[in-house]
Amino acid sequence: MARRQHRYVGFVALGLAMLSPAAGNAQDPDDLAPYKMLRSLQFVQDSVVSGDHSAGEMQRFMLGTIDERLRTVDPSTFDDDRNVDAALIYAMSGGNPQTLEYLIAHDVNGYFDNRVTDVLRKYLSGKGLLVAKTLEETAREYRDKKIGPYLALIGGNVLIATKPTDALDLYDQARLAAPGTIVEEAALRRSVAICVDKGMLDKGMAYSQRYIRRFLHSPYASQFADLFVTLVVGHDHDVKPQDVVDILSFMDAPRQREVYLRIARAAAISGKPELARMAVGRVQSLGAGTDNAFGPLADFYGGMAGLPTEDIDRAAKNVSGIDGNTLSPRDQALQEAARSVAEQILRAPDPASLTQASNPNTDHQEITSEKAVAIATQSGAPGALPEPVPGGVASTGQGQDTDPSFNAFVTTNRSKLDEIDGLLAQEGNEQ
Repeated sequence: MARRQHRYVGFVALGLAMLSPAAGNAQDPDDLAPYKMLRSLQFVQDSVVSGDHSAGEMQRFMLGTIDERLRTVDPSTFDDDRNVDAALIYAMSGGNPQTLEYLIAHDVNGYFDNRVTDVLRKYLSGKGLLVAKTLEETAREYRDKKIGPYLALIGGNVLIATKPTDALDLYDQARLAAPGTIVEEAALRRSVAICVDKGMLDKGMAYSQRYIRRFLHSPYASQFADLFVTLVVGHDHDVKPQDVVDILSFMDAPRQREVYLRIARAAAISGKPELARMAVGRVQSLGAGTDNAFGPLADFYGGMAGLPTEDIDRAAKNVSGIDGNTLSPRDQALQEAARSVAEQILRAPDPASLTQASNPNTDHQEITSEKAVAIATQSGAPGALPEPVPGGVASTGQGQDTDPSFNAFVTTNRSKLDEIDGLLAQEGNEQ
């Protein structure tokens, strides 16, 4: 750790030296070679995804400084292939695309490979699909070069929508060639996204474990957490709870509770009570003996998931037990919907709705099958079987009036269920 801090201080010192207006005169020009400056940028970017978010400002500074240097450097600098690679990697690392255009326009000596620059120009202008095949081939050709991991990463970005399996291969190539870097972080996170979209549970869990072990403190870790929750909830019947526990065990307790809480919420909305209960149990156990701020909210999500179960009384209490003022606006809406459902399920039926409009068998005589058929076939007889109606809607028969209280119950609850369905559909789209 001390060695890493020492290197970081050294790179910061180099950056501050380059910031000086007299830097070009105070230092040997070779000290400002593009490839050396790129190393500083790479170190800063890798520090960001490793958890040093304060390095973000230095990253912006380095990008601007390298941009200026590439535009003013003597063309002979590109006699060194390392500086050519540095210019290309800069363009693929968030640099100014116009700088690449400038270098290509002034490349009279043919330092830059036209195949590489052509695919980069298309990719950076949002037209990567036009050169997808060439980009894939170029990435594999340069896999052992400095620019290889970056070409593989952007190749995967282009193919992710049309050829996800090939994109996964390129992401694997990128992360294996650049372990512990911002390239690996992006490749792993996007690999999880492909697995979520294509239902690849086993691979998705494997990529997730690698991501958590390496990039738990990345500023993009929250985006990964959303993907992981979607993967788990979408395969609740196939995923093993212990696998989820093992993967999340690499997180500290507060982060684990946050992810489990997300799982509980998504599972409750999706109507998956077993997964929701597992996640709620983990939230509570991880917060045992502490001031578990997530505890009441976990009970709320568990209560929502438990509404369709036999223990509905306890579920309803958990739903209503949390103060609505402590919930987000979206969760307040969920609480209101869940409370309405619980009230309708627990409401005692109206005795009047239990009566039936039918002729009693006052004589207590046995009704044989022959008599039943005769009654059923009598047109207009009370209790007669309804005639088929075109369109599949059956008549209720003569002499039968639907119970008004039953009609009111159906109409009211159908309206509430429609509202709840709309709410849950909206919640599902926001996940």
